[in-house]
Amino acid sequence: MKVGIIGLGLMGGSLALELKKLSFIDNVIGSDHNDEHIVEALKLGLVDKIASFDEIKVCDIIILAVPVDAVISILQDLKDVKESTTIIDLGSTKEKILNSVPSVIRKNFVAAHPMTGTENFGPSAAFEGLYKDKVVVLCNLEDSGDIQQEVAVRIFSQIHMKLTYMKACEHDRHAAFISHMPHVLSFSIANTVLAQEDRESILAMAGGGFRSMSRIAKSSPTMWEDIFRQNKDNVLDSLEIFEKELSSLKKAIKQDDWDSVNTQLKEGRKLHDIFE
Repeated sequence: MKVGIIGLGLMGGSLALELKKLSFIDNVIGSDHNDEHIVEALKLGLVDKIASFDEIKVCDIIILAVPVDAVISILQDLKDVKESTTIIDLGSTKEKILNSVPSVIRKNFVAAHPMTGTENFGPSAAFEGLYKDKVVVLCNLEDSGDIQQEVAVRIFSQIHMKLTYMKACEHDRHAAFISHMPHVLSFSIANTVLAQEDRESILAMAGGGFRSMSRIAKSSPTMWEDIFRQNKDNVLDSLEIFEKELSSLKKAIKQDDWDSVNTQLKEGRKLHDIFE
């Protein structure tokens, strides 16, 4: 099978490296709207060649590793792909993407969200192993064609991901609380500290906790603006609920209610038990 990847950054580039190792993949080609990324991707050997959109359209498998708005736009130009073609997107929100898929290629399409990534972006951020042992959420898979379901499951299984299935609306709400809201907080923490502290103080005082909390603020602003826009309602819901939690702790501290503070901190510790 021949694979065409649109978007050769962290997600697309890392997936290209994994796909090139699979026995049923003969060729991996790609494209990117950024000329510097094209040069970098070729230099790093992420893909076998840079291809035109028309070349990618005739591939057996098309991977859309671009921001959500771009996925929606590109899908409108893929209405004439072969009936057997599998189109897989890697977007971080799913419902609006699925609602935008042209009906003529709905069977071709698989909505996937690999729950992995780093704060880095661009082709140089790509590496082998990004996907290994991570979860990939496949949304509304029953609406995809039999061939497309088989191809998607085969790919993600063979790159050693853990497959889970859910409806797109459920995915987007879960993602808002577990992924999107924490990114909002990280960017806000970074902006708060930058507005109050100078560079020297930050370097002198920033420990591991602060670095961990602010690390993801290094992520692509363009990508995360896109995600917040596409999942706006769920993100706002998650932030309102978080604000209530924060207000409760703030009130307890203000009123010297240290028993309540201690109770809330103990409740928060329970999250870590899930991962052990």
